[in-house]
Amino acid sequence: MSSDASREQGASSTVVERKFQCSTLLFLAYQSFGFLFGDLSLSPLYVYQSIFSERLKQVQNEDAIFGAFSLIFWTLSIVSLLKYAVILLSVDDNGEGGIVALYSQLCRNAKFCLLPNHQASDEELSTYLKLGSSNRSIPPSPLKRFIEKHKSTKKALLIFFLLGACMVICVGALMPAISVLSSIKGLEIEAKITNKSVLSRISCVLVIGLFVMQHRGSYKVAFAFPPIIILWLLTIFMIGIYNIIKWNPRVYGALSPLYIYKFFRLTGKGGWVNLGGVFLCVTGTEAMFGDLGYYRQTPLRIAFCCVIYPCLVLQYMGQAAFLSKNLSAVHISFYASIPDVLFWPVFLVSALAAVVSSQAVIASAFSTVQQCHAFECFPRVKAVHSRRWIPGQTYIPEINWILMIISLAVTVGLGDINRIGHAYGIAHLIIVFVTTFLTSLAIILVWNQSLIIALAFALCFGSIEILFLSSYSLKILKGGWIPLVLSAVFMVVMYAWHYGSRKKYLFDMHNKVSTRTILALGPSLGIVRVPGMGLIYTGLATGIPASFTHFLTNLPAFYQVVVFVCVKTVPVACVPREERYLIGRIGPKSYRLYRCIVRNGYKDVCNHENDFENELVMNIAEFIQLEAEGYSGNAEGSADGRMAVVRTSGKFGTRLLMSESSAFQEGALTVTSSKSPILKRLQAMYERESPELITRQRIRFELQNVIYNDPRVKEELMELIEAKRTGAAYVIGHSHVKAKWNSPFAKKFAIDLYSFLRKNGRAPVVGLNIPPISLIKVGMNYHV
Repeated sequence: MSSDASREQGASSTVVERKFQCSTLLFLAYQSFGFLFGDLSLSPLYVYQSIFSERLKQVQNEDAIFGAFSLIFWTLSIVSLLKYAVILLSVDDNGEGGIVALYSQLCRNAKFCLLPNHQASDEELSTYLKLGSSNRSIPPSPLKRFIEKHKSTKKALLIFFLLGACMVICVGALMPAISVLSSIKGLEIEAKITNKSVLSRISCVLVIGLFVMQHRGSYKVAFAFPPIIILWLLTIFMIGIYNIIKWNPRVYGALSPLYIYKFFRLTGKGGWVNLGGVFLCVTGTEAMFGDLGYYRQTPLRIAFCCVIYPCLVLQYMGQAAFLSKNLSAVHISFYASIPDVLFWPVFLVSALAAVVSSQAVIASAFSTVQQCHAFECFPRVKAVHSRRWIPGQTYIPEINWILMIISLAVTVGLGDINRIGHAYGIAHLIIVFVTTFLTSLAIILVWNQSLIIALAFALCFGSIEILFLSSYSLKILKGGWIPLVLSAVFMVVMYAWHYGSRKKYLFDMHNKVSTRTILALGPSLGIVRVPGMGLIYTGLATGIPASFTHFLTNLPAFYQVVVFVCVKTVPVACVPREERYLIGRIGPKSYRLYRCIVRNGYKDVCNHENDFENELVMNIAEFIQLEAEGYSGNAEGSADGRMAVVRTSGKFGTRLLMSESSAFQEGALTVTSSKSPILKRLQAMYERESPELITRQRIRFELQNVIYNDPRVKEELMELIEAKRTGAAYVIGHSHVKAKWNSPFAKKFAIDLYSFLRKNGRAPVVGLNIPPISLIKVGMNYHV
């Protein structure tokens, strides 16, 4: 009886678990409607209008309309359904997708990255390698050896990656313009507003509202995003079925590819020239792959295959049926095909859907900028992580206003949906082509598949994309130049920042001081050691930065406990918290010199809040005790000593006792330190004038009542705790980067631009959340 009861209990728990998993998948699929598929679902507003423009205005008959629908159907099926929903969703980077994820995998497995800050310990991260990807036992392919050997190929691939990233940013400016203009175009029918200046003003008001909503916090109304898009999809689904039944049920025959041949036979060269209009039916598809990490594969496939794809196909089919009997309405086919009774409700829903889809595209541009910055490919900007309902979203004020200005300029300057469509289509097409190219490389270099499979993938999808690109090449002077110019500007900025960052890093590497030189000075380092903790921020993972010796040369005194902190980005999406800190020692124990490498992924939020000091102390204390116990797991040998990921220890967090106490008690600051009374009063005065510090909680550490085999371990831990109580000072280099006087013009321009961006951009102190009261800047001149 007991065994039967246990089996029944196990079966019931399995059923509950399956129900929970199903509800989670359905909820993620529900969320994806509002944050991924808005852009794609708005395409029916302008696709037919873009196809039958210019030369094709006079070529309007049933076969031409059916041929256009056949092109739309097969493009949607091959690009959106087969390439993205079936193939690309399966080639994720530990659950992440998009151009940045593909480039990250190539950097890990083929060493594409130009910044030489790779460490062997990075490869031990649990998220570094994926099952089925390349491993060390497989000999490298000739292509991999060629790329790793030639620096010019790495630069070319970096530029190609930056091109795709720039186009994602351009889409964030172009999509609001075309979506808003196309959604209010229905006013030409019912409200009889034919004056383009009036429509342009209305569009500008809505565009400004879109970006102001981002600034004010679109997450406050984000709960309404999925219902709006679902309502929009149901609306176009029912309108499509209505038009098929009412106007031309024979439109189902246009699913045959034979009508594609008929289309080009009727339209001739004009059909090829306007082929780019067909590609607009898949714009927005790449969001499904780019935001894969937030919604997973299965929910996205369910949402696209079961809802998005059928609704779009029936809507395009319904428009084709309507146009086959109403050829003159092609310039406003969507709104003309709506029954009069439903016009205003549908118009309202389309306007709301345009707002929602624009919000998601703008947020995608923010996310791309943040990830590029993690790879040192974008200047430092303010990133606000305060989304409550939208997972993982970021708001960047500077980019928001830049995109708004570009979107307004496009809306007013062009004012024509067809011309904006050319710009919008080219931007999306380049993103899709870059994705195809990087995926083809990843098939060989990351997943170790044969060259034949990679070529088959590239030829199958790349040939289609090149065909569309050849059509768009004739539209460059008719609006298509906009994304090319914008991406060129963004790329110059991004490449200059990456180039300057790399030159600065190499300069630091070349001018670093050897550990032996410092250790030869003795435990006191030839200076006065005062109580406290000094955190030396540096980009170097090994050696002693020149800024430290420069500081000691001018002021021969420093803190008793010195920690060299290196914050670096590893080419993985996320680094687990327990693997983030890599701790080591420099020299003998009596020197009290430590090194901490903080490793972040390109999607990690690098917020070093008030608990960073506490985390650091906990990790160093754990390292000290593990070192005394002879622990060597997850350790890396180096010239400085051994580096270890101490949080993987089962005893982490049990070595020290922590207690929280308010920074202020009864209006007086309580600090246990050796500072003079005058310094204490000055510090208390400064902290009272800083409201954000009043509520700051300070963690106090105490040793456990444990008998240590080596009394020096207890002594070292006591010194660490006392240094934390005394206070920590942050030392960071205040660098001025200049090009050498004999540098070529291109190099001078890049370095001067990099220096200008560093000077006028967001300071690293703010990005690292270093308290100003504890900051020490060391001036350094770089001649690269």
